[in-house]
Amino acid sequence: MFTCISPELSKITMPIVFNEPLSFLQRMTEYMEHTYLIHKACSLSDSIERMQAVAAFAVSAVASQWDRTGKPFNPLLGETYELTREDQGFRLISEQVSHHPPISAFHAESLTGDFVFHGSIYPKLKFWGKSVEAEPKGTITLELLNHKEAYTWTNPCCCVHNVILGKLWIEQYGTVEIINHSTGDKCVLNFKPCGMFGKELHKVEGYIQDKSKKKLCVIYGKWTECMWSVDPQVYETHRKSDKKGTTDTKKQKQVVGAENDEADDMPEVQETVVVVPGSTLLWRISSRPPHSSEVYNFTNFAITLNEMEPGMEAVLSPTDCRLRPDIRAMENGDMDKASKEKERLEEKQRAARKDRARDEEDWSTRWFNSGTNLYTGSQDWLYNGGYFDRNYTDCPDIY
Repeated sequence: MFTCISPELSKITMPIVFNEPLSFLQRMTEYMEHTYLIHKACSLSDSIERMQAVAAFAVSAVASQWDRTGKPFNPLLGETYELTREDQGFRLISEQVSHHPPISAFHAESLTGDFVFHGSIYPKLKFWGKSVEAEPKGTITLELLNHKEAYTWTNPCCCVHNVILGKLWIEQYGTVEIINHSTGDKCVLNFKPCGMFGKELHKVEGYIQDKSKKKLCVIYGKWTECMWSVDPQVYETHRKSDKKGTTDTKKQKQVVGAENDEADDMPEVQETVVVVPGSTLLWRISSRPPHSSEVYNFTNFAITLNEMEPGMEAVLSPTDCRLRPDIRAMENGDMDKASKEKERLEEKQRAARKDRARDEEDWSTRWFNSGTNLYTGSQDWLYNGGYFDRNYTDCPDIY
């Protein structure tokens, strides 16, 4: 058992070689890659079917983490990121609202007024000898406006293994509870740790229950591949028969698993979920671009996040992370310049903090205010509105 050498890794400056050329605000925007699942939830008349679509979205929102071992850049205080995707029917604004502790707030909304999706994430990082664990503290809220429903949940923990020696690989684990605050329905998803022989790697298993705690369906799959839904009795019957059928081959399977575990190899992208007869497919991961391994294992969605389209610079907020010189230099392959710019920006941020302390000034967030989540009662960061009015005259000079 490794002791925790540094309980708060986010305060340590990491060499740029560990980074990928995106800010954490952009990484957080990848929650929206499978927005079609929210649109699907909006279109469904049955509340349990809506919960299935929301559960699939919650799993899909962390699917881009698979094989993404590069660390996103820590956002500077006051940094923002905006994204409008007319093809997916949403626009999003995010802001780094706190530096210590680092808190990133986001607000996304449907272009047709169907939904609002918002939250604030405090990624608490811990170093456990051979691995780095990220616990994404903070509540995520999805409101389906036409149904007058609100769902809340928190994301699972993410762990990057072999940070000192060997091939880096990722697993996610922990229990995610999605609550429908209007109906009392709940979805409980268990992201399983890989276990002794790696047999549970990437597996997600859970169920949807109504307010009287009656199980209505089982949800299962892998966050790296697909998610399915099936009747609970059908699932239990299949699991019992499957256990009987696999008793003779158990030792053989464990030997294969042990070899994989020793080599620390990740399984190849293939359909390895055993589908229970009668199951309904909820979500399947999108294939990555052919050259993904050469560009930080980015998805098709992630590759577009730092694009600067013609005319965009004239309308962007000066705090948008597309304008960060260190990230842009890294994307262009100039690692020396990226490292120098990162150091300069961090020093500029420290100097600004000292000036505020000297003048006894508090930092004021621009687009979000600290408040209370209406549904959970917990502390949250809520969007003020007005960002897309394009009035950026009082934005801070952070670059």
